[in-house]
Amino acid sequence: MRYQTQRIAYPYFLGALFLFAVQIIFGVLAGIVYVLPNFLAEILPFNILRMIHTNALIVWLLMGFFGAAYYLIPEEAEREIESPILAYVQLGLLMFGTLASVVGYLFGIHGGREFLEQPMWVKLAIVVVALIFLYNISATILKGRRTAITTVLLLGMWGIAFFWLFAIYNPINLSLDKLYWWYVVHIWVEGVWELVMASILAFLVIKMTGVDREVVEKWLYAIVGLALFSGLLGTGHHYFWIGAPGYWQWIGSIFGALEVAPFFAMVIFAFTMVWRGRRDHPNKAAMLWTLGCTVGAFFGAGVWGFMHTVAPVNYYSHGTQVTAAHGHLAFFGAYVMLNLAIITYAMPHLRNRQPYNQVLNMWSFWIMTSAMAFMTFTLTFAGVVQVHLQRVLGMYYMEVQEQLGLFYWMRLGAGLFVAFSVILFLYAVLGPAREDRPARLAAAPEPAE
Repeated sequence: MRYQTQRIAYPYFLGALFLFAVQIIFGVLAGIVYVLPNFLAEILPFNILRMIHTNALIVWLLMGFFGAAYYLIPEEAEREIESPILAYVQLGLLMFGTLASVVGYLFGIHGGREFLEQPMWVKLAIVVVALIFLYNISATILKGRRTAITTVLLLGMWGIAFFWLFAIYNPINLSLDKLYWWYVVHIWVEGVWELVMASILAFLVIKMTGVDREVVEKWLYAIVGLALFSGLLGTGHHYFWIGAPGYWQWIGSIFGALEVAPFFAMVIFAFTMVWRGRRDHPNKAAMLWTLGCTVGAFFGAGVWGFMHTVAPVNYYSHGTQVTAAHGHLAFFGAYVMLNLAIITYAMPHLRNRQPYNQVLNMWSFWIMTSAMAFMTFTLTFAGVVQVHLQRVLGMYYMEVQEQLGLFYWMRLGAGLFVAFSVILFLYAVLGPAREDRPARLAAAPEPAE
């Protein structure tokens, strides 16, 4: 490993994987409630289970992004992280705020806004964490070599911090509340997070294929342009039914449909770079997660989002299991797989090992991906039935839910397979390695770019 401060990424990845496990546990518990409604009803109501499931997802993905930044920036900027001490303080504050929020949720203490349930003091603490992080990486990048990867990553991270400020403001007017709520929930995942995703993918592609940096950077700028062009105005497809002016139905429909473009470009980019570059990188599992991430993002965020992004379709489908299908596959394909890719790539370096437990890691990939695909199809069919019975025929909500029981059992089965594959992944990257990395490999530089 070239730079000592890359080791900062290790505790971030450990924290992320811990919260990943928490997210999956509470997701399985929530899935059980769908088929056994009284399960844990007196101890952990469904709204608390869901709250922890979704909040753990957001926080562990962000923690993975932070770890990825601390890992790749020293190599890109060709200098150590500005302040390792601040990086560890940031991690401590983030973990404390996260655990305090979870404890609060368990006792019914929360803000009530979906996905933004954190108490005000936790939201302000997140602002402090973001400022520490942004100072640390900005100072490192500005004092070192500047590349397209660090520029795009920095833009994405500053965007995450800026749009988080709208989570703090909670207007009384419900329409205005939802307007600002979507600034966080949508512009994060279909705007600035895409910049982070593109920069991490570009780093992985350069390291694992050896393709010229200039070629990768051209693709990177094109993808970023598409993401910002479609993502910002595409937020309008969430304004259809919240009391916003009617012109948002046209803007949201058109630009929402265009949001598939950057994800399709990422698929073409990744597979083209692998085809043009070397195919002999020893970390086969990291390559598999990287390529799988682009495909999963294209189908989850792109295709499944496109299916109900135009206003006439969304009129019937919003708030149904179709939305749940899109949400599960989009988050998994775009950002869960991205974090698992960078963790799989970095862990051998951070643990001073050769790439290890490759077969187990790849089994985890195929089981997890297959289970998530099955879950997505199951929820999609459930959503179509729900739309027809509830939104077309006018049946009552609970009457329709009784008709969806089989789909919910299948979703629970898929969730159990996901949980099993997560255990495989955790053992693959954190479990014992077969041998120490030879000294000559540990000291060897990365291939020329």
